[in-house]
Amino acid sequence: MDDQNRNLILATALSMVVILVWFLLFPPPEPPVDPNAIPAETALQDGTGENIALTPPPAGTDTATVPTETAMTEVALDESARIQIETPSLEGSISLRGGRIDDLSLREYRETIEEDAPIVRLLAPTGGAEPYYALYGWAPAGDLDFEEVPGADTPWQLESGERLTPETPVTLIWDNGAGLVFRRTVAVDENYMFRITQTVENTGDTEVRLAPYGIVARHGLPDDLQNFFILHEGVVRKVDGQLDEIGYDNVTELDFVERERALAEVVPVEQNGWIGFTDKYWMTTLIPGDGQPFTSVTRYVASADIYQTEARLPVISVAPGATGEVTTQLFAGAKEWETIRDYQNEGGIDRFIDSIDWGWFYFLTKPMFWLLHNLNLLIGNMGLAIIALTLIVKAVLFPLAYKSYASMARMRELQPEMEKIKERAGDDRQKLQQEMMELYKKEKVNPASGCLPILLQIPIFFSLYKVIFVTLELRQAPFFGWLRDLSAPDPSSIINLFGLLPYDSPEPGSLMALIFIGILPLLLGISMWLQQKLNPQPTDPTQAAIFAWLPWVFMFMLGSFASGLLVYWIANNTLTFTQQYIIMKRHGYSPDLFGNIRSSFRRKKPDAK
Repeated sequence: MDDQNRNLILATALSMVVILVWFLLFPPPEPPVDPNAIPAETALQDGTGENIALTPPPAGTDTATVPTETAMTEVALDESARIQIETPSLEGSISLRGGRIDDLSLREYRETIEEDAPIVRLLAPTGGAEPYYALYGWAPAGDLDFEEVPGADTPWQLESGERLTPETPVTLIWDNGAGLVFRRTVAVDENYMFRITQTVENTGDTEVRLAPYGIVARHGLPDDLQNFFILHEGVVRKVDGQLDEIGYDNVTELDFVERERALAEVVPVEQNGWIGFTDKYWMTTLIPGDGQPFTSVTRYVASADIYQTEARLPVISVAPGATGEVTTQLFAGAKEWETIRDYQNEGGIDRFIDSIDWGWFYFLTKPMFWLLHNLNLLIGNMGLAIIALTLIVKAVLFPLAYKSYASMARMRELQPEMEKIKERAGDDRQKLQQEMMELYKKEKVNPASGCLPILLQIPIFFSLYKVIFVTLELRQAPFFGWLRDLSAPDPSSIINLFGLLPYDSPEPGSLMALIFIGILPLLLGISMWLQQKLNPQPTDPTQAAIFAWLPWVFMFMLGSFASGLLVYWIANNTLTFTQQYIIMKRHGYSPDLFGNIRSSFRRKKPDAK
């Protein structure tokens, strides 16, 4: 390494040390709180989706009166009569305005790991923060018009039931005053599935034609949208066995459909399907009956910034004195693997398990998650389950790894001969390649044999990464000590010597948190450094310096990833290093972990007889 490169690296290291010492001695002060600041949410939405701007309060105003997201939602809930929802998994209410299911929270999940943290809210009414709701209705056909059928703002009345529980469904009723009586019966199970039965009774003297529908609408993008390439968030639908995933960006790029008066995609479903919105951990999905044809619609109303999914069922004819009826389902809850699997296997929802984002390598991801899930049930600790899964995967791949590392060791044994060939060939590339091939043939070595096993392992490792990142089971799963949430970054930090100094750790996701990393990122960097020591060093000094810094660069780059992923990477790197070290030692290669790797090999002498 020349003096210029050495000085650059030394200057960089010294700069990082100076910054670290500075922040240890002079920690950054807490940012001042503006007493006149208003919440980040600065707009309310009425039933039409139009924005109602809020103005900052005048100086001296009691900021407790400024609407927060929770207060805005509570005000919106009070604007209409409601029927309470209470199940072991859900709580909320149904609005009699439009019969909307627009108030729903998940009782078993909290927003943070704190015991007194509010439970996760899934659905919210218009007029509140982040409106997100499901509604049902009938579309007119024939001689009917929209005033004669129930829609988004129909004033329903409660006909039977006092509150919605798994044991007590509720029935809403609306008489249009022109011979049609509409009823809607809502039932719910102990988990997250609603059963919606819509009926229309024709008390008139002429036949009527109309079509039932269901809608899930979302005003604006969710606040917790992650926008990470490995995770799908947005529209998810199943159309006759085919899974489609449409991100929010793609929804806004749909073609304008004149009949829909919006950007839209209309897809017919012949037998089985469902459609809705999926987040990382939660989902709201419309599910028509098994074998029920319907029209699957994805819409975006740009003027109101509303994303919408619809399930439109075929037009039915109701004769005088007759009653038409249709039943559909609505899933609104957490993407629990066991729960969704049971809805698929026992409830007959076609391939519902695919609503979990298994990725391209689903044929590997699904069994890998099954194994992780059962290991967690057996061990009782998700962090240990991740380590056990990594160990099992490495054991299964050991034959490939052995072949790969043995081939690498054999190639290094030929390194002196290869250097001689390069000196003899000079700039004659043809002669170089010819003599190299003759050497490989003579020594019975295939240079590609070391690469192929590694390439075959890539889909498996990517699938394991996917499982750890997207599945609900990792959310707020504790490990040991300070690691109370494996789905969140490591909360420890160098800035307070990992809790030894009386300073707070940087806010997760901030620039400070990226620089002043925690214990797991440090262990990751060390494990990557150890693994790198077993690999051949580039002959070029500049390249060697770059490769020497890569473990520490990745240490900072990956430091903000979920703790569960870091646990996996550390365990995987440690096992890989151990395997590679033992195999290379058995083939006569002695790496020096705290110096340069020896370029010579000690061939084993035959045993004396």
